[in-house]
Amino acid sequence: MKLVYICSPFAGDIENNLRFARAACRYAADQGCAPIAVHMLYPQILDDSVPAEREAGIQMGLRVLASCDEVWICGERISHGMGCEIAEAERLGIPIRNISTEQIKGGIAMKQYGIWARQSAGSICGKEREIELEEAPSSGMKLQL
Repeated sequence: MKLVYICSPFAGDIENNLRFARAACRYAADQGCAPIAVHMLYPQILDDSVPAEREAGIQMGLRVLASCDEVWICGERISHGMGCEIAEAERLGIPIRNISTEQIKGGIAMKQYGIWARQSAGSICGKEREIELEEAPSSGMKLQL
């Protein structure tokens, strides 16, 4: 079973972003993967509004990311923290997959109506799409573990 790092937004509309992260984790689990979404864990013990604690959370997340088999970029918006995670995955040579909001939410909507259709990981990864980087990682952001 692949360990999959779920990369999705946290800051901003936190309630909706966490709801989306839960849906992305569920989607990954339904694909036979073991998802990990550190932005659902570390805000429980760190204050994201305190820059030093936010930076610590990002660094802890990057350490977890280094242990994952793949990174799944979920949704179309790339936050600053996600940009750091993507840069780290690229640096470490960890495969990155793009999973659209439609794929994640479509799966949930279909499941609610009892017509859940499983997709293989290959069919998920076969779709190419463009993602815009919302904010580039700052040059001061530490990416070393």
